[in-house]
Amino acid sequence: MKSGSYVNFVATVLVIWAAMHAYVFWRGGSVPWIKGLIPAWAVFAAAALLWLSYPLARVCEARGYDLIGLPLEFFAANWVGTLFLLVAAMLAADVLTLGGWVFRAHAPLVRGWAVLLGLGLAALALVQGLRAPVVCQQEVRIPGLPAERDGLVVVQISDLHLGTLIGERWIARLVDRVNDLHPDLILAVGDIVDANATRVVRFIPALRKLQAPLGVYAVTGNHEFYAGLEASVVVLRQSGFKVLRDEWTEVAPGLVLAGVDDLTAKAHSGRGSAGFDLALAGRPPGATVLMSHTPWEVSEAARLGVNLMLSGHTHNGQIWPFTYLVKMRYPYVGGRYEVDGMPLIVCTGTGTWGPRMRLWRPSEIVRISLRKA
Repeated sequence: MKSGSYVNFVATVLVIWAAMHAYVFWRGGSVPWIKGLIPAWAVFAAAALLWLSYPLARVCEARGYDLIGLPLEFFAANWVGTLFLLVAAMLAADVLTLGGWVFRAHAPLVRGWAVLLGLGLAALALVQGLRAPVVCQQEVRIPGLPAERDGLVVVQISDLHLGTLIGERWIARLVDRVNDLHPDLILAVGDIVDANATRVVRFIPALRKLQAPLGVYAVTGNHEFYAGLEASVVVLRQSGFKVLRDEWTEVAPGLVLAGVDDLTAKAHSGRGSAGFDLALAGRPPGATVLMSHTPWEVSEAARLGVNLMLSGHTHNGQIWPFTYLVKMRYPYVGGRYEVDGMPLIVCTGTGTWGPRMRLWRPSEIVRISLRKA
């Protein structure tokens, strides 16, 4: 992302962040049990401190002030999710009461219930976010798959967002669960790194324990670009991943695996082309599986003869009802789709981004059995 665009993006995010705080604390200030217990100046101070918490946490993390930064980042990241749920609950209350114009006497009480609902959902989302990923089973019939590869097991993971909020014990348990699925091929479809490649170095020994006879492969996601593309690719390779960057490899006779750099990062950097032509050019006959972090250009992949496309990126919204906003930009938001005769599987994310929270959208590992069509 160009520097000017990045500054504009950050400024826009901070304005939206401030507006969300202003809305929640303005509406929350009219709730009787809040108004009666907490002075107005304290409500304002709390709003200001909470608004500052996440930017301050990221500054501390970037400068290595871990003693303060890591606990603050965990709190602030989860406050992001909590604030979103409070905004959603408050908006629902305002729609119900038309902003207080109807049920005027009861509107403050309704907002009070909205506050409790938002906080309750946030607590539930935190519990769900800290749970181990579920295993989603898929069976895909692929034209061109050699008979001797019928039943081949692919395990798809995505969006680990390794950095400061996920610990080494969590990733060690994940590696054990993936290996216990007895994969022939392990595919990580981007955003393994979160925001700082050096923060991922401590996970290298655990990641190197991923085992699959046909290999462990990865593609870049948008966060590998944010963290520094070359540094991220080095860390991924040190972790045992074979990184495919707009290229293909034949993992077994008659089975081609292709991978492209993240499509959103290409768009932001002005590189434009999805790179599918380059990634698929000159491949031998047989079945083709394509890894693309962002589920874009799906029809183009089908047109080029891809038999199965694997993506991530969307997290299926991660925290409902955010899913509905994500769908405005990503129509393929999570699960399995058939596009022009080609299966697309969008992993909802094996880890979490930002808040360690999920609501009705569990983290997942996808186990895919390939069958000869």
